[in-house]
Amino acid sequence: MALSALAASKAKPREKQYKLSDSHGLYLLVTPDGGKYWRYNYRFDGKHKTLALGVFPEVGLSEARERHRDARSALTIGLDPLFERKYKLRAQLGNMSTFEAVAQEWLAKREREGLSDVTLDKIKWLLSFAYPTLGKRRIGSIEATELLLVLRRVEAGGRYESARRLRSVFGRVFRYAVATGRAQIDPAQGLKDALTTPKVKHRAAITDEHEVGPLLQAIDDFSGHQVTRLALRIAPHVFVRPGELRHAEWQEIDFDRAIWSISADKMKMRRPHRVPLSRQALALFEEAREFSGYGRYVFPGVHLGTRPMSENTLNLALRKLGYSGAQMTSHGFRAMASTLLNEMGKWHPDAIERQLAHIELNGVRRAYARGEFWDERVRMMQCWSDYLDELRDEVNGSGRGANR
Repeated sequence: MALSALAASKAKPREKQYKLSDSHGLYLLVTPDGGKYWRYNYRFDGKHKTLALGVFPEVGLSEARERHRDARSALTIGLDPLFERKYKLRAQLGNMSTFEAVAQEWLAKREREGLSDVTLDKIKWLLSFAYPTLGKRRIGSIEATELLLVLRRVEAGGRYESARRLRSVFGRVFRYAVATGRAQIDPAQGLKDALTTPKVKHRAAITDEHEVGPLLQAIDDFSGHQVTRLALRIAPHVFVRPGELRHAEWQEIDFDRAIWSISADKMKMRRPHRVPLSRQALALFEEAREFSGYGRYVFPGVHLGTRPMSENTLNLALRKLGYSGAQMTSHGFRAMASTLLNEMGKWHPDAIERQLAHIELNGVRRAYARGEFWDERVRMMQCWSDYLDELRDEVNGSGRGANR
């Protein structure tokens, strides 16, 4: 008599395990601890074998019968159902165990965990160096020497820092593979000392107050795209990181309270950041609203308004103004503000550091730091904008006078 779904559901555990038979070797095994397992007993090459078909109730009676029919069909044409299932599982696992598949899976996990789009894009760019060679390889079979060859090719292009970061990404992907059972070790772990250590490059910045005025005047006279000009004009007043400036969104600007609030996912240190907007900065944002207020980004790309401006736009604009990469960069506005604000002697160093969105590395000192210094930062940012205006106005009517 065939088994019914109701009988399977009502089956109670006994002191010893027992079977509820269905037909043609299919049965439900009920164990003393209450477990219910679908099994199929059959003979192949004269040997008695048992195929597991799932756990009840996750696998219901109808699905168990369908799996049973597939197994019997394999048996009728001379194939061992147990071997066939293992072969299919290996094939499926193989498709999910290539380096590229595991890397994509890990990236999806990091995206769910809130990793910023900017960081994800950088990691994807780094992994693109590895996919042509390693993408289709089973991740568990990849050796350290193969990773090193990829890293060497990156170094050959002079990208020593990129090679260093790619090695770190390799390590994270392989550790994920180990954790998910698709690799035994992280072969990237021992490669750190095999790579060229990149020289620390300090981003060029103008920190002499006598050179700041001519720079600001040159920016005012910039003849390029209006949105680029406004981004250059705003940059010294807010001195955020270039990526944070490029990705500024209109919804982050509170014109009534004069605050720009940047979410943690956009910040390098993964902490939300607020920028007090001086009268000058606020006026510049108001001006920018005339050109881009219809969209999401304050500084959209020239040719594709749905994305922020390009990473190199501001540096290229500075080059157009005559400032070389050894003289000034878009990141240099941060060093300019840090240097000159500290030289003023008016502001608590921690207030300056907090406005730069730096984090105190000393844990004890960080724990006892005096909060956010918000009121002082509001006064400081207004004083800073007034100071920039003074430096710029000093060169008005007197020519540039800058040594470029």
